[in-house]
Amino acid sequence: MAEWIKAIILGIVQGLTEFLPVSSSGHIEIFNYILDTDYSNDSNMMMTVVLHAATALSTIVIFRKDIGKILSGLMQFKWNDDFKFSLKIILSMIPAAFIGVVFDDYIDSFFSGNLVLVGSMLIVTAILLYFADKAKSTDKGVSNTNAIIIGISQAIAILPGISRSGATISTSVLLGIDRSESARFSFLMVVPLILGKMAKDVMDGALTQSGQEITPLLLGFIAAFLTGLVACKWMIAIVKRSKLRYFSLYCLIVGTIGLTYQLLM
Repeated sequence: MAEWIKAIILGIVQGLTEFLPVSSSGHIEIFNYILDTDYSNDSNMMMTVVLHAATALSTIVIFRKDIGKILSGLMQFKWNDDFKFSLKIILSMIPAAFIGVVFDDYIDSFFSGNLVLVGSMLIVTAILLYFADKAKSTDKGVSNTNAIIIGISQAIAILPGISRSGATISTSVLLGIDRSESARFSFLMVVPLILGKMAKDVMDGALTQSGQEITPLLLGFIAAFLTGLVACKWMIAIVKRSKLRYFSLYCLIVGTIGLTYQLLM
């Protein structure tokens, strides 16, 4: 299969799974395995950086007004709602940032085509989504304590197969937070972390080490960005309508298949 076709497929997978609660890292690992690509290797990280840049841009476009308010709130230094919300975003970032910095080398070892781990974690995601789907709807907002707890769930979601959006949205809903607010907070809290991870990858040599052609990178970026725009809006509507159980079933099926396939091979 041509590299540009693989890039488009991976872009679509990244764009969909970054926002839908089915684990982007888990699906990228599965598709890297299926397509026989090496984009997750340290020597060829450019595609990973590009795909994450695309979905980060999708989030920024969808939530541009909210992000503007967050930045404005931080710059004004006034104890208003925008400033308080900005602080909650910062609080939510701390656990994942700590894990990412301190255990970075150890985390990389998880991304090596281990379908047993991916399958097991997808099943964990399925369980989280199932219970979140059963939770009652409320109009409660995010507190500082909630922000830290949601941040911890985001840190755990570094494991491939644990859906970041699934874990953070499920945790928010189970804490009694309004479903729309849960989705909004989940997507906004990840933007700084994605940008930070991208910057680290670039500083670690993702650009200089890459020998990839520009066409597959560009096509992967476009596919991930456009798919991400659709998936982000779709996910917000899904959370509002309490339809997480369908993704729970999907994660259970895919996780079981991946686990079974790896164990029988």
